[in-house]
Parts: sequence; C-alpha cells; structure tokens
Amino acid sequence: MTTTTPTRFGLDRAWSEKAARPLRLVAGPDATPSADELAALAAGLNRRDDLADALVRSMRPADVHRIFASGSLDELGDLYTAVQRKPGWVDDDLVRQGAEACRTFGMDAGLVLAYGSLLGGYRTAAALEPLVRTGRLAGGETLRRIKETSIWWRAVTAPGGLEPGAAGFRLTLHVRLMHALLNARLEADPTWDHELRGLPINQYDQASTLGVFSTSFLLHLRLLGVRVSGADAAAVMHLWSYVGWLMGVDEQWLPHTERRGRRLLYHFLSNDPPPDANSTALARALIHMADDVPGWRGTYERERALSVSCWLLGPAAMRDLGLPYRLPWYGLGRILANLVVSHGVGRLPGGRSYLLNRSERQAQAQFSRWTSIDQRTTPAARPAPHP
Repeated sequence: MTTTTPTRFGLDRAWSEKAARPLRLVAGPDATPSADELAALAAGLNRRDDLADALVRSMRPADVHRIFASGSLDELGDLYTAVQRKPGWVDDDLVRQGAEACRTFGMDAGLVLAYGSLLGGYRTAAALEPLVRTGRLAGGETLRRIKETSIWWRAVTAPGGLEPGAAGFRLTLHVRLMHALLNARLEADPTWDHELRGLPINQYDQASTLGVFSTSFLLHLRLLGVRVSGADAAAVMHLWSYVGWLMGVDEQWLPHTERRGRRLLYHFLSNDPPPDANSTALARALIHMADDVPGWRGTYERERALSVSCWLLGPAAMRDLGLPYRLPWYGLGRILANLVVSHGVGRLPGGRSYLLNRSERQAQAQFSRWTSIDQRTTPAARPAPHP
C-alpha cells in the first residue's frame, strides 16, 4: 500500500477553506486540526476497510448477493464474527432513541438527505469518481439509487433495525461489502489515478460520508425549522456512530457527539478538492430527476428542489455545482410549517406519536411519487445497472 499523500488532499486551499468556513463557525474554538490529525487524514486516503477487503478478494459479486439472499450470514466469516460483538460504547437505548428521532422528522429528513447531504456532498470532487464509474447516479438511474438509499435509511431507523439479522443490519453489511468489491475492482483498473485520488473507497471518504448522514443532517434539519432536542441530537449521533462502525469506518473518525462531528466534518471539507465535471453532472441529474413528470408537477418538483437547495447550501455552493439560484421560498415555507407542527404539536401529549404516524404517511406518499416517476421512464431508455 502506498504511503504517498494523494494530490487531491488540500489541492486548492483557498477554495476548501472558503467552503468550510460555515462549519468552522460552529465547530468550536479547537476546530483547527493538529499536525497528527492532518497526517491521519492524509493517510486515510490510502487506507481501506481491511476486514471487508480480505473477504471480497475471495468471492465474486454474485457470491455476495447469494449470501444475503440466502438468509444466513455465516459465510461472511471473520467479518460477521466481528460485527456481532458490539463495542462497549454502544448504548442500545440511545440507538433506539436515535432511530425513533430520525423517523419523527418526516419529509424534512428526506429533503435534507437529498438536497443537503447528497447534493452538498457533490460540491467537492472528493468521492465522486467511484460513483460515476458505477453509472448509478446519473441519467435514468438517479431516482433508482435515491430510492435504494432511502430504503436502507428507513431500514436502519426502523424499530430494532440494527439488531443482528434485522433488515437495517443486513443491508448495512451488504453495502459495506459492495463498497469493498468496487474498491477492489477499481484498484486493479489501470485507468484509476492513484496518485491523484488514493484508494477508490477509502477511510477518509467513508468517514466524511458518515458526517453528512449525521452531523450535517442535524444542522440542515434545524435550517428547516425542525425541533431537534439536545437528547434527540445526542441519540442520532450515537445511532450513526454505530452505523459507521458497522460500515467499517475507523473508530478514530466516528463522530459520537455533535460537537465532535462538526469538528471532524470541518477537517474533511477544509482538505477536500473543489468540484469537477462529475460534481456538476451529478448535481444536475439530481435536480432534474423528476423532469419526466408532465405539466406543472414536474416544474414544481424541479423548482422546489432548487429552492430548498439554495436555502440549505447557499449561493456559493449552487455556483460551485453549476446550478441556478432560486429564492428560498420552499425552505422558508418549511420553517413556518415546522413552527406549528414540530415545535407546537410535537411538544403536546401524544405529539411524538403523531409525528411518527405523520412521517410514515409522508414516506409512503413519497415512494408512490417516485414509483410514478420511475414508470414514466421506459426500460429501453434506462442504462443497464452496473453489476
């Protein structure tokens, strides 16, 4: 394994420091990384998930799918043995509370994951090349990948979803192994630029991605006016730290607390490379994924996506992504709605149950809309999914 720092690390300090400035403001007085922390970040670009890598070197993608379809994970060997032993810091009650809290956030969680976390992640070219090479986040496959990610997120946050053998636990391990398979394939690809990018799927990018599901997720929810109590925020961070551990993220980069998560995310973004052609292509595909819907509905979905993205990410990020600016009418509308529902009804007796039931109805409605959009794309127009 090479120890040379990939050139993408700190490639454009002026851009990355400007992009990371909002995080710097909320990361606390000790946000600046130490020399040892910087060295660990750089080294993380050349470090893989060793347990998963050792396993997939001896199997084909079809073997992975067969194992998870069979219902028995014993063939995962040392990896399965390892993940069944929870770390001592895992608190099952906090995991349950974090999962429940995520489910109460309803449609705002979906908006944040799509137009805050995912779109915001496209702003830097850091981890995009492997995504583009799978062919799963561009063109007609964009919506399908969004649905798959949503199914995984709902499984992880379902009651008991992370217990061994439960759907969230199994899907998380499946994703972990698919990452390892992709990493092994791209590592062997002579067109992969190791000097620029490091390993295709590396510890640095895995930990940074975990940050957008946890730390920036909570920050963006608050921008939409969602009430996130201190107890719920702590539980959500605990939940995603455990998910990160299951996914193979190094213990040193598990966020654990919101303050630590902000500091870590600032470290990643302040050393990430600026956007590239992949950034703008993926951003455009996400914003325009409802373009097949005829009439006013398709226009509304696109304009809503642009408006909420502008509110969550800001004008500079939209420019970086090559997207037009829109007035944040939708974000402001969500704030007004959440003043009534999240801050008002949610505090009343039975309010949490109401929010959970409301969230489930919203999720079912969203999946119905996605299915309707997907059916408008003919099979002949869809690119073949990558194995």
